[in-house]
Amino acid sequence: MNKKMIMIPVVLLGALGLAIQLVPYGRNHANPPVRQEPQWDRPETRQLAQRACFDCHSNETKWPWYASVAPVSWFTQRHVDKGRRDLNFSEWDLPQKEAKKAVKELQQGKMPLQSYTLAHPQARLQPAEQQLLMVGLKATLQGQSGTSRARHHDDDDDRE
Repeated sequence: MNKKMIMIPVVLLGALGLAIQLVPYGRNHANPPVRQEPQWDRPETRQLAQRACFDCHSNETKWPWYASVAPVSWFTQRHVDKGRRDLNFSEWDLPQKEAKKAVKELQQGKMPLQSYTLAHPQARLQPAEQQLLMVGLKATLQGQSGTSRARHHDDDDDRE
């Protein structure tokens, strides 16, 4: 095969890779402020949720470096946006329609997403941790839909 025939697609792919970096979606990594959190049943529940859920389901997302590189930035931003819409532990003063599904999603192995745990091994839960999180979330969410029994994040400064 001709060297020129190989170089043309490589140069075109490189140019395309550079061009998509100009698309701004997925580049704003400023987290919204934490408004309210649920009234956690115990600190361990919050710690497990923070480890396995908060990057997509709170306003405390830790954005990795690759979340600034398109097209990964688009994928990551879309997942975080959807996760926050479905359930946001940082905006408990707003209705959280999907809160009741959280335990079921954990139990069925749907959460955390496998694509997330591949890149974030610390989010993988051992069976005992998964069970603790399910029991803790069930106790925490019992009777809470997002606007009731919430607690302000400012009250929890000692947990940081």
